Amino acid sequence: MGPDADAAASVKRADPFAPLTSDLIDVGDGHELYVESVGRSDGIPAVYLHGGPGSGCQPDHRRLFDPDRFCAVLFDQRGCGRSRPKGSREHNTIAHLIGDMERIREMFGFERWMVVGGSWGATLALAYAEAHPERVSGIALRATFLGTRAEVETAFTSRLSQFHPALYEDFLSVLPPDERERPVDAYWRRILDADPAVHGPAAKAWHDTERILSEHKPARTRLDLAALNVWRTLPATPFMEAHYFINDSFMTADQLLQNAGRLAGIPGIIVQGRYDLLCPPATSQALAKVWPGSELRIVEEAGHSLYDGGVRDAVMKSIADLASKIGR
Repeated sequence: MGPDADAAASVKRADPFAPLTSDLIDVGDGHELYVESVGRSDGIPAVYLHGGPGSGCQPDHRRLFDPDRFCAVLFDQRGCGRSRPKGSREHNTIAHLIGDMERIREMFGFERWMVVGGSWGATLALAYAEAHPERVSGIALRATFLGTRAEVETAFTSRLSQFHPALYEDFLSVLPPDERERPVDAYWRRILDADPAVHGPAAKAWHDTERILSEHKPARTRLDLAALNVWRTLPATPFMEAHYFINDSFMTADQLLQNAGRLAGIPGIIVQGRYDLLCPPATSQALAKVWPGSELRIVEEAGHSLYDGGVRDAVMKSIADLASKIGR
């Protein structure tokens, strides 16, 4: 992973957030991961974990890290974004993702790094840190998600029906009447069905419902039912989410809370939107109680999204504050 020409030519680059390095890395099992680094090569090591599962890193994620202070690594997880093969769920479990992170860390020569992630990225951050606490200098989380089936079921059933009752009716209407008693399981089965006529409408409905739940002030609050059967391309995240969630994120029951004692001594800051309907404050509070040395920061008037009012700034501040705590 050699530096690009601009980075090699001048210490002061025209775009400080342009990648220092970028490459496709073979991690085995037929997977290649897109990996990039930003900032300064001798900066504070950090890694950013995107959400989903199934989305990918975006250029704006680079801007969470001060380029004069950090050497931040961003990568698209297996089957996601620019990684190959796109959408592949073979050899794709949380254990595989943790192994990929270790391979990337070793490739960059970092003894330890700060781990940053939100939502599913927070799940992976916690799972990695509990597996390799000696490799983690600090953890910055947003919207704690513990990867459990119960969290997803509650968000898409009781919470959805309480806060968006009309949307919940739309959500149920996509399913045949005999599948509505356990709608979340029915959606996962349909999304993973090989028939496009089955998985297409389900994937779109799941994606659009999740999008509405993720925003404190969504632009619309109903599904466009007429458009569910008309598509050219389908969103990627519902397929990876169904794969992970139907398998309990490939973790044991309440694994991340039960193993939180392994995080003792690792400084952590948890940023949480007050009105997050997908990952509510109670989850972050439960984590903070069993994680010695963590701090919970509530962002008022915000929901789940990184781009709800004040959340992005709070995440950037948490990263900067952690850097000061670890002494650089």
